[in-house]
Amino acid sequence: MKFNPADNIQDLQYFGEFGGVNPSISDSSTYTFLSAKTMFDTFEGNAEGCYLYSRHSSPSNLYLGQALAAMEGTETANVAASGMGAITPVLLQLCGAGDHIVSSRTIYGGTYAFMKNFLPKLNITTSFVDITKLDVVEAAITPNTKILYCETVSNPLLEVADIESLAKIAKKHNLKLVVDNTFSPLSVAPAKMGADVVIHSLTKFINGSSDTVGGVVCGTQEFIDALRNVNDGASMLLGPTMDSLRAASILKNLRTLHIRMKQHSHNAMYLAERFEQDGLKVVYPGLESHPSHKLYKGMINPEYGFGGMMTVDVGSLDKANELMELMQHKNLGYLAVSLGFYKTLFSAPGSSTSSEIPMDEQVEMGLTDGLIRFSIGLDNDIERTYNMMKSCMQELGVL
Repeated sequence: MKFNPADNIQDLQYFGEFGGVNPSISDSSTYTFLSAKTMFDTFEGNAEGCYLYSRHSSPSNLYLGQALAAMEGTETANVAASGMGAITPVLLQLCGAGDHIVSSRTIYGGTYAFMKNFLPKLNITTSFVDITKLDVVEAAITPNTKILYCETVSNPLLEVADIESLAKIAKKHNLKLVVDNTFSPLSVAPAKMGADVVIHSLTKFINGSSDTVGGVVCGTQEFIDALRNVNDGASMLLGPTMDSLRAASILKNLRTLHIRMKQHSHNAMYLAERFEQDGLKVVYPGLESHPSHKLYKGMINPEYGFGGMMTVDVGSLDKANELMELMQHKNLGYLAVSLGFYKTLFSAPGSSTSSEIPMDEQVEMGLTDGLIRFSIGLDNDIERTYNMMKSCMQELGVL
């Protein structure tokens, strides 16, 4: 049966405390009980519908979590105050001293830094591999491996993970497949392809207004309960709790995600095709020239397209910086990290979002210093945008 996440989100209806069409915001850090026994039962996790303390859970966070679980097709979800606040507890919940992770080599710089620099302090090691080569992935697995980690579409090189094949490898070796789906909400449903845990940075497309940070972990009830456990749950004990006001704000923005993703994808596809025709070195999963185009075409819900992210290599960091500064001056977007905003955002990832990755490893993975990562905005007249961008490129000799 066709899975359409936007329908699942639309079918959710919450009524506010006084009949509002938006659920009431729980602006409390702690909650009262009419009896001491109910408080005890809540501590033990045996009092359905009762709230104890907002670090553990709150109505606003649970509303958002339910909507995101519906979007990903998982049993439940747990929201966090940032994307890293979602990623790091998952890794620490699934791994202990002596354990090993096999990860894609092209992932968000913060995730890479956590695996490369922080986890070894806890005697947890990571092997970084080319996730597109399944034989290399399987060869990296050891008896101590616990997690296979990847991004559906990798940051920043836009490599595509074959989630169904990776899920088979994970199942064969009794591993947990953890997938960061930040670049491809609605388009791809990793849990439906066999992923055990699906993570998003809510900061990006899902929220869409670049006014807050947030994260979510989507998975089974058993795993989310483990993360929230008051005695040994990583999400509970590390305290990456989302504020209720932010949760309510993101929930409202989530309802327009399907409209926004269609426009992001439409605009990115238009620009990618035109710039490739102009002779630029463009990487976009919607282009037939992309190495994983056929794979990704078979993975996505075509209604939402190939996403809003693309890269253009202009040859050098100096040229990249000149172009980004000029495009910002012409009001085409912002020279800024992150993605999913209504305006186009652009950055040189080698010196920004992926700067945690050593230069020799950047070269090995193909992350050149002239690479510009674009998060394409919601521009109404994308042909006008193309002509203005092309004019900037011609002025600087990029075209």
